[in-house]
Amino acid sequence: MAEKISIPDLEHANLRDKIVLVRVDHNIGVVDGIVVDAFRIDATLPILFHIVSKGGKLILMTHVGRPKNKKTNEISISSETSVKPIVDYLNHKLRIKFEIPEFTYDDKFGINGIDTSINLLIKRLQRGEIGGIYLPNTRWFKGEEDNGELADCLSKQLAGLADVYVNDAFGSWQPHVSTIGPTKYLPSYAGYLMQKEIENLEKIFSPVRPMLAVVAGSKFDTKIGPLSKLLEKIDYLILGGVIYNAYLAVKYGIKIKGISDDDLLAAKDFVKLTNKYPGKLIELPYIVESDFLDSKKTGTYRVLDINKIEKGTQLNYILDISEKSYKLDHVKKALMESKTIFVNAVMGFTNLFTKGTKDLYALIDKNTEANKLYGGGDTLLSMKTLLPGEYLQALNNPKYYFFTGGGTILKAINEGTVLGLEPIKALVDNHKRLKKNDRRQKITISIPDSDEVLLTSEN
Repeated sequence: MAEKISIPDLEHANLRDKIVLVRVDHNIGVVDGIVVDAFRIDATLPILFHIVSKGGKLILMTHVGRPKNKKTNEISISSETSVKPIVDYLNHKLRIKFEIPEFTYDDKFGINGIDTSINLLIKRLQRGEIGGIYLPNTRWFKGEEDNGELADCLSKQLAGLADVYVNDAFGSWQPHVSTIGPTKYLPSYAGYLMQKEIENLEKIFSPVRPMLAVVAGSKFDTKIGPLSKLLEKIDYLILGGVIYNAYLAVKYGIKIKGISDDDLLAAKDFVKLTNKYPGKLIELPYIVESDFLDSKKTGTYRVLDINKIEKGTQLNYILDISEKSYKLDHVKKALMESKTIFVNAVMGFTNLFTKGTKDLYALIDKNTEANKLYGGGDTLLSMKTLLPGEYLQALNNPKYYFFTGGGTILKAINEGTVLGLEPIKALVDNHKRLKKNDRRQKITISIPDSDEVLLTSEN
C-alpha cells in the first residue's frame, strides 16, 4: 500500500477575514490572448469557492511558460507569459474582479521582488472592493527558480502578503519558491485538487491488477527513471513517440531519423532491463514511416512491420502507430484485461498523425472495468480533441480520472513515493511543525522598503 500522508484539512481552518495565498497551476494554452483549454483553471475553482465562502480573501499565483533562459539567467517579461488571459477568464467566469499588481522590473532579470505598491491592492481586497489579487507570473520574479538568499527573500515576501498558504498546484512539482517557500512561514494546506490528485495517485502506487501503463514522449533520457520503475512494478507497458522509436532502433539494430545520441544511450539500458521482465513490454509492430515531419501527402508515408525490417536499415521519421497494431490479439488482451490503465501518451507526432492516438484511446474506452487514469496536458487535449464525446462522458465516469500534471506523476513514480514531490513534502513538514507547537505563534516578516507585516498562525 502507498503511504498515508497527513496534511491539515482546510475544511476546518478559520479563514474569516484571512488573506489566503493560493498557488495554482494555471499554466494553460493561450492563443491570441484567449484561453483555449481551461481544464486546469476550472479544476481549481472548488477551492476558490470554499475560501471565499469561509470569508477568506484570495491572492492567487501561478507560473506560465518558461520565461527564464537557463544559460544566461535572463528573464523575458512579455505578453506571451502573462497571467492576464487567465485573469480575464476568471473575471468572466466567476463574475468577480481580480487585479494584477504592477511591480517594477529589470529588462533582463525580471521583477526584483514584491514592493510596497501592492499594499493599496491588499487594502482594497480587505475592504471587499475587489474580489482577489492575481500576482504576475511567478517565473517573472527574480528568485523563484533560485536557491539561497534570493529564494529566501522571495519566500518571506510572499508569506508576508498572507495569513494562510494553500498549494493546489499538483502539476507544479518543481521545488520553486512559490511551491515551497511560504510553507516555512505560514500555516499551509493542500487544496481540494491537490488532495484529489494524491488520492488518485495512490491507484497507481497500489493498483488493481493487472495494470497497464502507456507512456510516450520526445526524450527517453528524461523518462528512463520512471519507465524503469514502471517496468519493475506493473504488468504491461506500452511505449510511443520518440522514446518508442529509440527503443526500436536499439532493439532491432536499425537507424531512425530524429533520435538523439542521449536517447539511444538511455534506450540501450532500457532494452537490457526489458530482458529481465519478458512479456511486460507490449510492442506495437506496425509503425508509420514518413519522409517528412510536416507533410502527410499521399505517397510520403507508409506502414511498416518492424519484424520485417533488416538490421542496419536506415528509416526516415517514425511518426505514428498503425491501427493494425491494436488489432493483434496480445495487444487487445493487454488493453482489455487490465484493471488499471495509466495513460501519459500521445502516440503520433504533430497534428497530422493522430490516428494511432485516437485508436488507442477508443480501445481503452471499451474497457469498462478498468480504472483509467490520464495525465499530461497533451494527453488530455488529445482525448478532448480526438474523442470529444467519450471525453465528456468520461468527466462524469468514476472509472476515469484526468490528472492535471503527467510529469508530476512520472516524477512521483520515479521517487517511489508521493513524498518524493518536494511541494507535498513541504506541506507535510509544515503540518508536523504545527502539531508540535499547539500554542499561538507570531511571525514578523519585513518586506523591503515597507512597514512590517505581522502574521499570526494557529494550529
